[in-house]
Amino acid sequence: MKIFSSPDARRRGVLAVFVVAAAFVALYLLVREYAWFITDAEALRTWLQQFGVLAPLVFILIQALQVIVAPIPGQVVALVAGYLFGPVAGTVYSLTGVLIGSTVAFSLAKRFGRSFVEDVLHEDVVARFDGFVDTVGVPGLFAFVIIPGLPDDAICFLSGLTKWTLPTFIAVISVGRLPAYVITVYAGGELASGRVRSGLALIGLVILASVVGYYKQEAIRDLLERAELRRPF
Repeated sequence: MKIFSSPDARRRGVLAVFVVAAAFVALYLLVREYAWFITDAEALRTWLQQFGVLAPLVFILIQALQVIVAPIPGQVVALVAGYLFGPVAGTVYSLTGVLIGSTVAFSLAKRFGRSFVEDVLHEDVVARFDGFVDTVGVPGLFAFVIIPGLPDDAICFLSGLTKWTLPTFIAVISVGRLPAYVITVYAGGELASGRVRSGLALIGLVILASVVGYYKQEAIRDLLERAELRRPF
């Protein structure tokens, strides 16, 4: 089976593997040397106590920023929130951050228009999902955001280009994103409590759903669009 399209692509792929591996090694060494408490739930909670009320605010900010700039998946931050704050508080902090980030993304797109969104998002994402929210409506968007692995952060920007109001959009996002975040945050809480098997099982479930969602995103998009066109009202 041919993996790379050309020798140049093979070289880039090998280089990327080495770069990622080196980054993980460097991160491990830094954590072991300067932030050893990250690997100990109780020690990390103790360390965070010095920040008082700022500790939850920091996590809310990180969760909001990942929606806007998307450097890391939101579920990763949710896992950390569950690990640190437990399932209930972790879910509240994670969903609060997601809603803040989604509101900002939606509002920025409303304010600055299409040219801004095209500058922020990759052109391929815009080409594949432009007009999607208008086509599928509330039921379709809900079905889209409930599946992990889909470009739901990009949809927040693209939704701002529609006639949707912010309250309607946020209502759909808050309900649609809740299940995956509840499961992920709970998994983080299980790991912090020493129940590693159940925590890893839940993480595996979210990862599996995310992989399927990522690789089937166009098929899911087409299915939702066809379903909406067939609705009798």
